[in-house]
Amino acid sequence: MSISSNPPQVSLALILLLAGIILTTAEAIVPGAHFIVLGVALISAGLLGMAFSPLNNPIALSVLLIIFGGIALYLFRTLDIYGGKGLFRTSDADSLRDKTGYVAEQVTSKGGKVNLYDGGFDSLYSARSTGETIPTGTEIKVVNPGGGNMLVVEPVTSKKS
Repeated sequence: MSISSNPPQVSLALILLLAGIILTTAEAIVPGAHFIVLGVALISAGLLGMAFSPLNNPIALSVLLIIFGGIALYLFRTLDIYGGKGLFRTSDADSLRDKTGYVAEQVTSKGGKVNLYDGGFDSLYSARSTGETIPTGTEIKVVNPGGGNMLVVEPVTSKKS
């Protein structure tokens, strides 16, 4: 009885498939559209390489990866999955002026966190108040977008008739 010293062969297509699954899983856990295009391209190229053995070589898989990457990028941008056709996107810092939201983490004149309604995919922003401390949960309005890095906010006062 002889023991073979040859290590098991792992196909490149299988490696691409597993890498794609890892990237798309990471995208599902932490969304933000950073891994989805590459993950879909890797999965597609890996599956095709595994299904058709003549395509299971580095050159063919590279070409497939570029093709599927281009298709995935085109579809991702065309379908606008995360943006909702630009519905809740901010175009620049000035578009944040007069947006409303609520305090996620107490806001003082030094800093805090606010969550803006219609503030884009990641609507959590750093903010500071115009002077007074604003407690968590308070409705706020942006009075100065401050370049989008540090918003200046004030509490929304409800007017009673």
